[in-house]
Amino acid sequence: MLLDSEKFDELFNRPQNRMLYSDDNKFYDETMADKGILVTYHDKQYKKKVQLTVNTNVMLNGDEPDEGNAEKLVSKLEKRVNGYFNFAYMLDEFDISKMHLSTDIDVQSRAKVADYVRVLKHIGRVKGFSPSRNCEIGKYIGFCLDGNSNGINFRIYNLERYLKERAKEETSEHKELNTLANKSAGLLRVEVKLVKSVAIRACTDRLVTSDQIEQLCGKGRKVFLNVFRHIVPFGDFYKKEKAVEIIRRDVTDVKMRRRMLRLVSLLPEKKSLLLAQKEMCYRRIDDVMAAFAEIEVSPVTISKRNDVKMLENIYKFM
Repeated sequence: MLLDSEKFDELFNRPQNRMLYSDDNKFYDETMADKGILVTYHDKQYKKKVQLTVNTNVMLNGDEPDEGNAEKLVSKLEKRVNGYFNFAYMLDEFDISKMHLSTDIDVQSRAKVADYVRVLKHIGRVKGFSPSRNCEIGKYIGFCLDGNSNGINFRIYNLERYLKERAKEETSEHKELNTLANKSAGLLRVEVKLVKSVAIRACTDRLVTSDQIEQLCGKGRKVFLNVFRHIVPFGDFYKKEKAVEIIRRDVTDVKMRRRMLRLVSLLPEKKSLLLAQKEMCYRRIDDVMAAFAEIEVSPVTISKRNDVKMLENIYKFM
């Protein structure tokens, strides 16, 4: 919510605000943190803004937001937000700027997490996405893509290693982060972040904020999976030689088999799924990807340097 200086100062200086810490002209009020809402006051010279960061998981006591409880979530949110501002400002006066969706995939071992990260990094680039230049996840910990113009960021990373790296930096939360890290062995964290209004608008046709939130909660799982499926090919991961063997054995269409074999051979050379697809100069590339999915083999193959011979289809763990 953008405000002029007078209205912003009036809100900012209320005695009931509990400003616990500040950072670079941002002031955080944790009055409602235990209810899943963080209020941030952006006190910049030319732009005064009040931001609400809402953790739906906390607000719904651990339940995943979906069509069944979206109305309940909005009702709770309206009650808390309107009450916080003493009804001087309402939820619908805010604009939705971001939505973060995440899940943890249990691949059942610490070693497998590292192996999946290695093979997924071979995807490189896909249509509409490029490797992130501003990813907070270390390159040895995860795989990060940013949308070229769609306002969507994608992150998949080793949750245990990420938390341990954080623990080294955050001395005040060192013990807590290490405890969480120890509980996260075998988990891949996947995040789909809608970080621009263009991405939000693409997911909702409602005009009122409360209606938008209700619709977005109902569509969250679908939005997440659409992005995940677009980036991560469906199928088991094999060494190149084994993938070629399966394609030759299981694909009876001669022309399709030839195209699939070409894609498998191009990927290690181009180091990018998108560039390999472009090199093929085939307009119906989605048909080729569907053919891989049909035999449950990923065109992305395991490096020769990796001792692992096969990794199960990651969708089986979801």
